[in-house]
Amino acid sequence: MAKIVVIGGTGLIGSKVVSKLNAHGHEAIAASPNTGVNTLTGEGVAEVLAGADAVVDVSNSPSFAPDDVMEFFTTSTTTLLRAEKAAGVPHHVALTIVGTNRPQSIPYFAAKVAQEKLIRESGIGYSLVHATQFFEFIGSIADISTEGDTVRLPGGLVQPIAAEDVATAVARTAAGEPQGDIEIAGPEAFGMDEFIRRGLTFRNDPRHVVRDNTAPYYGAQIEERTLVPLDGAQIFETTLEEWLPLNPPRS
Repeated sequence: MAKIVVIGGTGLIGSKVVSKLNAHGHEAIAASPNTGVNTLTGEGVAEVLAGADAVVDVSNSPSFAPDDVMEFFTTSTTTLLRAEKAAGVPHHVALTIVGTNRPQSIPYFAAKVAQEKLIRESGIGYSLVHATQFFEFIGSIADISTEGDTVRLPGGLVQPIAAEDVATAVARTAAGEPQGDIEIAGPEAFGMDEFIRRGLTFRNDPRHVVRDNTAPYYGAQIEERTLVPLDGAQIFETTLEEWLPLNPPRS
């Protein structure tokens, strides 16, 4: 049994990771500001890491503004790594994104690149789990791309994955030895526009999705293969068709 601290452990992915690790006999601790652990201020970090065998960071910035997200990931990661060194934690696991190692100009990705660099240079054994977009992002991607009743999205490929499968990959990684960089993805690739169109159509959303390769994705242009995994990625089986009926939109 390992003691594994999950930073962001009360969120969408983190809560699932905690449940999966505990179900397999580990001592998984959900750490977040509402449990008294704040990686921006340092509050409670040293205490929760005492005796930990691994730290999983699935936390996310509350603001996606470029300066805010950069500040969040660099500050929180620096705080964590410093505390891990002091506590002798041998394994740091972070959830990141497929595509951060390719040319792109997405501000959020730039912040994740900075986070990854800190982890790689820390001297601590690490695993970086690069995931594709989640099925759960259908609504938010549509919302940021909507003008009136039209959703404009590029046709760049995505290979989305269920959050449940992401949590499985992260939990499995945390319970093992450091692996360096790994990629995970769902089983099917779609154009970004087709991914969102299928989701909105199934949910009877009246918005009309239009393919526009000049449309930005989170404020930046993407190329056809920026967001899809490379050869050797771990592919999970849950399809969009299977996922949609079980996951109605949040009210």
